[in-house]
Amino acid sequence: MAGLVLKPRVLTCTVGVAVLTCALTLSLTVALGQYGSSGDVVPPQDPIIHQVTDDHTHLLGTERKFKMFMEKYGKTYGTREEYVHRLGIFARNMVRAAEHQAMDPTAVHGVTPFSDLSPEEFERSYAGLRGGPGFGNGFMELATAPPMEVGDLPESFDWREKGAVTEVKMQGSCGSCWAFSTTGAVEGANFIATGKLLNLSEQQLVDCDHTCDPREKDACDNGCGGGLMTNAYKYLMEAGGLEEETSYPYTGKKGQCKFKPEKVAVKVVNFTIIPIDENQIAANLVHNGPLAVGLNAVFMQTYIGGVSCPLICGKRWVNHGVLMVGYGSKGYSILRFGYKPYWIIKNSWGKQWGEDGYYKLCRGHGMCGINTMVSAVLTDTIATS
Repeated sequence: MAGLVLKPRVLTCTVGVAVLTCALTLSLTVALGQYGSSGDVVPPQDPIIHQVTDDHTHLLGTERKFKMFMEKYGKTYGTREEYVHRLGIFARNMVRAAEHQAMDPTAVHGVTPFSDLSPEEFERSYAGLRGGPGFGNGFMELATAPPMEVGDLPESFDWREKGAVTEVKMQGSCGSCWAFSTTGAVEGANFIATGKLLNLSEQQLVDCDHTCDPREKDACDNGCGGGLMTNAYKYLMEAGGLEEETSYPYTGKKGQCKFKPEKVAVKVVNFTIIPIDENQIAANLVHNGPLAVGLNAVFMQTYIGGVSCPLICGKRWVNHGVLMVGYGSKGYSILRFGYKPYWIIKNSWGKQWGEDGYYKLCRGHGMCGINTMVSAVLTDTIATS
């Protein structure tokens, strides 16, 4: 990496676009028969004239799964046309989930809250990717953490057990993962400094932070349009700090900046970049608190649980900001020859996604670029009168 000078990227919370996607052509209006007044399929009445083929049975099974999906996640569609359209996307996403399962057999892939969104829609609603592949040398030009001793690290570690992690949050259809990653790191650092866990405001960052990377002027924090955690740290250092969620609540869309310096709850005084060595990442995690990280989220749209350790996952296309809160040592991986360690990742897609909002990713292989964009933050206490 040291010999490369690549364009920094703005994290925009995308989940892989058109990767490992097979085409599934559905003749829905013919194969599914007629719709009743409730939107249910009315099966053919004459079994002699209307042969029920294997394809027909499969499509009806897909629709049953789709109705279960709608009920579980509270989905509604205004018209029959929209219903049929979403059913088609759902069917294609089931093929995509099966492909992910084959490529990532130690995790479980299937129906998630995003199964009625096409990859393009998901990118628009939960992302808005700008920039190009590879974060590049520019990230490592920032202040890098000095080497730490790694010989005495615990076999497993979890900051949730120590009270340093807030509840899983929901960014909604806003590409603000970078803001949630930032607040998570600041919340953890403040807990270590003060013993108090505060729920801090992502909306302040979405509304008020427009900081740009000094080496790439168009790599700017831009609310729901994406951003970078390192840019956000710089903004917080210049602005004076971060308000609590209660004083500046999240809306899921960019609005007018309402930041009030007198309501600052936590000050950020510095930040460092963690080297790509995953033992160094583990040491910094244990000693400095939860870490803001970026990764390639290509397998996350269909992820349900287990340890994700895919055969192939690009390490240079880092497109989603999350929070590393711990690691474990008992994640079984057939393809990695037995029990292997994993990272514990807090996401910002709500508790209905993944393992109650968390993601487990293979540790020690630079999987999905998890080691390429890692940072820690240092906070200062606020004097109270």
